[in-house]
Amino acid sequence: MTTHAESPELAELTVVIADDHPVVRGGLRALLGSIDGITVVGEAAGGRDAVRETLLHRPRVLVVDLEMPDLDGVSATREVAAAAPETAVLVLTMFEDDESVFAAMRAGARGFILKGAGQDEIVRAVRCVAAGEAIFGPRIARRVAEWMSRPADAAASSPFPELTVRELEVLDLIAAGMANPAIARTLRLAPKTISNHVSAIFMKLRVADRATAIVRARDAGLGRRS
Repeated sequence: MTTHAESPELAELTVVIADDHPVVRGGLRALLGSIDGITVVGEAAGGRDAVRETLLHRPRVLVVDLEMPDLDGVSATREVAAAAPETAVLVLTMFEDDESVFAAMRAGARGFILKGAGQDEIVRAVRCVAAGEAIFGPRIARRVAEWMSRPADAAASSPFPELTVRELEVLDLIAAGMANPAIARTLRLAPKTISNHVSAIFMKLRVADRATAIVRARDAGLGRRS
């Protein structure tokens, strides 16, 4: 009698959850564990544990946050993609800035959705990435579409082509005299994310302080508010 290996579509959909907030992990475990055909086989509170649990259980999907202790989600995704390419990585996070989205995609994530997503959307995303599809939440999909529709010479026409679109946006607000907390509120991003962008801007522009960055930005026409 000839036997056949079970196809991926029919195999049990195993999942590892990685998030440093116990309430989030518990909620995801309860949600996914209530769905027929999905089994949560491991949890992790940090990036290192996320990689370790993935290599131990070899799940079909790793659901991972971006901001975690000891190893961030992008780095964990990169390690998993290299060591366990059969595991699909789904990013579930509160960060939706361009840098976070594209860093995760470059690291090997197959999906990116926000923590405000509904339960049906989360379950659908897990199933989609397990099936080899790429999936983005509605707001993230709009960002990706906007990025892909930009003219090819958009970077060349920028006063600072070395900066990403988001970094240029942050620099414009810095030049307008806004402090980091106000920029975070305006862009609806975490203060730490803004701080990371500011550090990247200073490094790329090779400036030592905010005052110098403001002078360069205003000389380039940024920071003007009607």
